[in-house]
Amino acid sequence: MSQDLQQYADIIEQLKPMVNSPQFDQVLQELTSSLPREKRFIIKMELKRLARKCVRSIDLRGQVSGECQLYEHGGIKHYLDDVAIETFERHLRVFGEYCFGVYEAVQQTDNNFKVMRGRAESGEIADASNDSENRLASSMERYNVPVVNLLTYAQRQHERMNYAVAIEVVKEDFTQYRGNSVDISADGIRVKLSKETQLVKGDRVSVHFRGLEEEFALDKRNGIVYNVLTTAKKKDNVYVALRRAKEFPNAAFDKFLENFIHGNKRRYKVNLNNTIEAVQNKSLEQYFSPRSPALPVFLDVVENRIIPRFAMLNEVNREIIDYWSDEQDALKLGYLINSSRLENLLQKPKNQREMFVYSFTHLQNDKVYYYSASTGELAAKDVLKNAFLGFGSRKASWRVFKLSLCDMSPDQAHAPLSIPDSVGTKIKKQNNPPSARLMSRLKNLRHIVHVTDVTSEDGQQVYNKYKFNRNSLSHLRVFGHARNKPMAEIKGFRYRFHEQRLESRFLLRSNIRLRSKIDEQELTGVSEDISVHGLRIELNEEFSGEIEHQVEIGFPKLQEKTAKHNVMALQYQVVHYNLEKNILHLKAVPGEPGQGARAFFDELIKSNRSSLKSYPEEEEVPGIGHALRCINARNAPSFAFVLSKEGVRYEPEGAIIGHQDNRITQLACHFAEKDQVNLEFMFRDRKLDSPFVQQGVKQVRVENKPVRRELFIAFDSSHKESRMAIIPRFDNRFVSEEMKEKFVHEALNRGQFIAMNVMLVTTGKPDMEMLQSEFNYVSVYAIHRAKELEEKMWSIVACSHLVDITDEVLMRYNVDPQEIQRNRALTPQMKIGASGIKALLEPERA
Repeated sequence: MSQDLQQYADIIEQLKPMVNSPQFDQVLQELTSSLPREKRFIIKMELKRLARKCVRSIDLRGQVSGECQLYEHGGIKHYLDDVAIETFERHLRVFGEYCFGVYEAVQQTDNNFKVMRGRAESGEIADASNDSENRLASSMERYNVPVVNLLTYAQRQHERMNYAVAIEVVKEDFTQYRGNSVDISADGIRVKLSKETQLVKGDRVSVHFRGLEEEFALDKRNGIVYNVLTTAKKKDNVYVALRRAKEFPNAAFDKFLENFIHGNKRRYKVNLNNTIEAVQNKSLEQYFSPRSPALPVFLDVVENRIIPRFAMLNEVNREIIDYWSDEQDALKLGYLINSSRLENLLQKPKNQREMFVYSFTHLQNDKVYYYSASTGELAAKDVLKNAFLGFGSRKASWRVFKLSLCDMSPDQAHAPLSIPDSVGTKIKKQNNPPSARLMSRLKNLRHIVHVTDVTSEDGQQVYNKYKFNRNSLSHLRVFGHARNKPMAEIKGFRYRFHEQRLESRFLLRSNIRLRSKIDEQELTGVSEDISVHGLRIELNEEFSGEIEHQVEIGFPKLQEKTAKHNVMALQYQVVHYNLEKNILHLKAVPGEPGQGARAFFDELIKSNRSSLKSYPEEEEVPGIGHALRCINARNAPSFAFVLSKEGVRYEPEGAIIGHQDNRITQLACHFAEKDQVNLEFMFRDRKLDSPFVQQGVKQVRVENKPVRRELFIAFDSSHKESRMAIIPRFDNRFVSEEMKEKFVHEALNRGQFIAMNVMLVTTGKPDMEMLQSEFNYVSVYAIHRAKELEEKMWSIVACSHLVDITDEVLMRYNVDPQEIQRNRALTPQMKIGASGIKALLEPERA
């Protein structure tokens, strides 16, 4: 039992026999009449949890001091000692059936080694309450993580060198302060002065480099003029950032400084802080973007008309494109994001530009017909609401989509390196802005609408219960979409992954046969593209093997055209596959076994280079895919955080805050310091047998498919104690839909209700190609920091995306629209500073 509930143990014991009784609520009210409503709510939820039916087997062999024997109850076999059997039967009489209350009581007997060890470690000392508070504070601190603003980092115009030398700062009123430099560049300097220093942003000062005057021929009477940029107090010192005042040039000092830095930067080391932050920031973007569940659609605004133009596809959001592609593979996404819905989103306040759209399809004469309706459209035709939701949710094609819209600017497409141009011509080239041709394609883009599939099986079951008159079904055609209505063409771009081939690829569609050397599975399919060392194929069925498994590939039609080579048993190794495991990326097996494949395709390509088509460049304008990716990263739609593997556990690292979903942001920031979030509420179930995050990441890594859950939260910001302010429950912890609905209403009564769709995905390998220039720069001056960066990048294994679905859940349970609005109004607009970039390599938190 948690520390929050320990003080009410006597009340809980009295209520256990009544928990399944019709009089339970009345007795609860009588016994807790003196307690606050939120305390009563927690006690009730704990009792309902304990009374939930359990089917788990208990095996205490090796865990207790007694001798265990087989004990069977209700068809479930347990291994219990005498003490555990007595406890089992006693609690069975209390609850009336085998439930979690019985299960947990048996695990907490006095002769249980874990219980005895816990008591020995705690010593059961008198000031246990203080220890409890300390443990709680330590637990909360463990889940504090920095907020990272994707692709937001400092780009320096000049290299900055760490260098400490005596300086004197003189204000315009001739006030003097002595101190030392910290680092210096051609156009700025950071200095450390005494705590008595009185400088503010905008002050103009002259700096005298007293420590250099004897060694170098510097002007001792006239200092170098700087403007104060920032000041920060740390312990007994004031750190001041200064920038050269351009209106007071000094060519001689500029030349001296350029030579001084160039000649000494390896000796004193270049300041790498901003470059290290850039590498961390870009690596986090790699974990977030390629597997984000949201499909970004970029919108042009031309003559006051909103026109969808581009979409960014990845492995996860590709399912949305597949759903909205008809029997002829024509994309009908325009049905979902039609002009009226986009106009409706634009008319809303900027922090509320979201809507939920329900859809299903109907197949007639081998043609797909789409039906969709937003919450507002259903409200406008209230008589058809139950018919649409009740009928549509009974179909396998039922979906719920969240649309959220934000503003953007084409200027966000430029993501230069953090390194100045002066480092080298290659760096200068990479820092160049996008081409005029590319910017001309982006110039009219003004908004992004993010489409996220938030369908839930439990939610679908709730809508299934909606009663409707079948005579109303014919009227649902008002929500149908005409197939002959023209729509704007949306150009799709794929995220580029690190698995890109290092040699030329050529299109070659030919029938293939695959045989797995692990389980002898035999499949057929077609090749998509070829190269000397690799192959991409599409199979007609799901592949049962895994990464690195070896397969034999045969080309029946190609074998008919060659007698020189045997192409019916070419040896390949699986290096990648898609979520459906029907598209495989293969590489020829190294050494002699793969020589046959390499020799055949080397000869084939050389002999037919003129007739083979090289793999088409997907971008009609070079760089447009990367530009759109940068824009989208700077306008992340929802809250997300990455997880690293620490031993056997998965711990949160950096977090990303979306442009919408302020409820989740407020929740995560409530117990956190500035520019941080606290994610303890996501790990509140960590002491249960199957905590969601820990088990979910393991499941994702094994199955290579995203894992989804809904999380319901009762939030009361007036409480200072985290466990009272935030009460989270994952959907699988509710006994029934009735209990879910009761939780929703009680959460609304005690404060604010928040619901989120939680998705866990793996992150894939770091794409070093995108990081190489900055990574090499760090390696030159601090190889140990580069190694630390690389180790940290490889430790990130998963990303969790949290999407706010509060309003949809409240509508699901028929909560009054005014109450939905009141619940939303409890969330203030959050403001997160753009300087929230923190190092992911800080020492381990307690």
